[in-house]
Amino acid sequence: MQVQFPGFPHIVTDPTICEGQPRIDGTRITVSAILSYIAGGLTVDDLLAEYPKLTREYIHEALSFATANLQGRYIPLRSSVAA
Repeated sequence: MQVQFPGFPHIVTDPTICEGQPRIDGTRITVSAILSYIAGGLTVDDLLAEYPKLTREYIHEALSFATANLQGRYIPLRSSVAA
């Protein structure tokens, strides 16, 4: 059963596809993959060249989706004091 996220018309999830990870509708390109590629230094233009089914709108929607789902969350870091 495919589920769409309110406010993100191109982001869907389905437990039978990509282990239920949020992805771009009609593809197996996950939001986390897009984030990883961008974090690794690829540009939007690089992604568009590599994945013809993507559009700028889809990439920006994936970034917005990730941002919306991380707002208010943080990962506490331990401070390490050198001895």
